[in-house]
Amino acid sequence: MSMMRSEGPGETAAMQVFHSLAEIPAGFGPTVAAVGNFDGVHCGHREILDSAKAEARAIGARAVAITFDPHPEHVLHRAQAPLLITPVAERLRLLSETGIDAALVLKFDAALKNLAPRAFVEQILVGALRLRSLHEGSNFRFGRKAAAGIEELAAMGVELGFVVHVHEAVRVRGMEVSSSAIRALVAAGDVRRARWMLGRPFTVLSTQARGRGIGTRLLVPTVNLAPYNGLLPGFGVYVTRLKIDGLAFQAVTNVGNRPTFGEASFAVESYILDFEPVEIGEKTPLELEFLLRLRGEREWPSPEALKSQIFKDVARAKRYFRLAK
Repeated sequence: MSMMRSEGPGETAAMQVFHSLAEIPAGFGPTVAAVGNFDGVHCGHREILDSAKAEARAIGARAVAITFDPHPEHVLHRAQAPLLITPVAERLRLLSETGIDAALVLKFDAALKNLAPRAFVEQILVGALRLRSLHEGSNFRFGRKAAAGIEELAAMGVELGFVVHVHEAVRVRGMEVSSSAIRALVAAGDVRRARWMLGRPFTVLSTQARGRGIGTRLLVPTVNLAPYNGLLPGFGVYVTRLKIDGLAFQAVTNVGNRPTFGEASFAVESYILDFEPVEIGEKTPLELEFLLRLRGEREWPSPEALKSQIFKDVARAKRYFRLAK
């Protein structure tokens, strides 16, 4: 069991994180819960979690998010498994920001995959968490082969002593919010609409690519991200904000193969607009926020033509940041 944040003046207690049923202390609960992958912890997720938290406060229970690692699709349909918007550590950090009391991270393995719906409810929701109320989206499915849904869950609740609250999908600017919709937008380079659904910029958490050494100073305004196995935006040039160990810089970022220079060489390369030297090593945490797509990637007839276009990209990015102020 771990804690996600420290308690300070005027703050709520830290979110508890349980990585197995065995970590849940005896007598934990009663609880109001929500079950899901919560990839991205987007606006729809937060509406459900806010409702669970409000009910928990009203009845003197604990608000709990139940999530899975790895994502079930990585076990059930590995070849078609989605790239994640948020790795599990970031997912937990975002869950902690909602103010819920605890998160239970269940290992999605063969045993959990084959657990019957009723056993999931009896062993985990009622047995371990002493569930009193469950908040879910209308398309929620669970148990072996996703055999059960909201109707079956509500029927079990009547029998076992909990209620089920069903939430319809949240819509933002006419779009239905979901993790799959956000992934599709990001993959297409539409980071602006993805931001509407997430309620914050789409962000990649990484470190710099190897080769600069440990504990050096960044003396040039260019940073390449280390290889990244999560979701990345489609090839193109973006207005971004790069945070280096907490220091924020305005940047223009290219995601792609840099075709103008011959042999394809994939990179996520950021050019810092308001550069100043900063301490950076190979393990220094980097956060790259994607704010706006400027254009797609293309092959230019010469390095000179590319350089001319880069000047135009930089000018547009600077204008974006001026207007954002």
